[in-house]
Amino acid sequence: MAGNTKKKSKAKKKLQPADIQGCKYFKLIPELLQSLHNVGTKRDTAGNRKFFFDQYVALQLLYFFSPVVTSLNGLREATDLKKVQKLLGIKRVSMGTLSESATVFDAEPLREIIQNLAQKAAPLHSGREADVLQNLTAVDGSILSVLPRMAWALWKDETHRGLHLHFDVFAGVPRQATVTKAACSETAELKATLESNRLYVTDRGYQDQSLFQEIIDADSSFISRVKDNITYEVQKECAITEEAKAADVVRDVVLSSIGSSHRKRFLQQPVRLVVVQATKKDGTPYEI
Repeated sequence: MAGNTKKKSKAKKKLQPADIQGCKYFKLIPELLQSLHNVGTKRDTAGNRKFFFDQYVALQLLYFFSPVVTSLNGLREATDLKKVQKLLGIKRVSMGTLSESATVFDAEPLREIIQNLAQKAAPLHSGREADVLQNLTAVDGSILSVLPRMAWALWKDETHRGLHLHFDVFAGVPRQATVTKAACSETAELKATLESNRLYVTDRGYQDQSLFQEIIDADSSFISRVKDNITYEVQKECAITEEAKAADVVRDVVLSSIGSSHRKRFLQQPVRLVVVQATKKDGTPYEI
């Protein structure tokens, strides 16, 4: 007789209480998320809802703390554990309830909580550089095909989503995070989320004179890498100090305008352009 040569697939390991991590932080969670409790309950006129937005957010935080929980089903399975039920003040949550939550709960109220927490974050560094570069905010956008798997409950799409992030460099925390369609304009999204008293740092994808002017009008500043084909008018050549030379600065100029003369001039004040000598991985020098 010929035996069955196929290997039996390993049974999926059942989630254990020890797999749940980050529990010590959840003592602070209920009070922090209390304002979210009644979000999305307006249509529940009968008072039958048993699973609320604050519990939903806490459950997702549990997902990020626990590497072994990698899917929506795994998160649902976590609610079977008495440890999780006691920690979050919930009962077993069904897959249908979790799926429904994606449309019932609006993520927007989370923004204020995140911003308040960001403002309370202590700087990771101190000293002269930290003082000079206070409120340094790195801005970038990324297209993520895995986002529906990572944050399925708040933003779900058939293909891709765009994540636009403002990151406070010296505090080490995000200040803004928005999710849009992948084809969304990065510059338009930054314009819509500008804050005062920030020093925005962006890459070449954000080169836009109208954006630069709106940053200044918002009482903030910017440092942006520009494209090689940028055109401009020089108002003043600045002397390059020894300290700047040591940092590979090869040119430092004040510009009276950016762009060709036949286009509308957006910037209402001079800006500074610094050119730095860099080296590619193959040793080829180039300027940025």
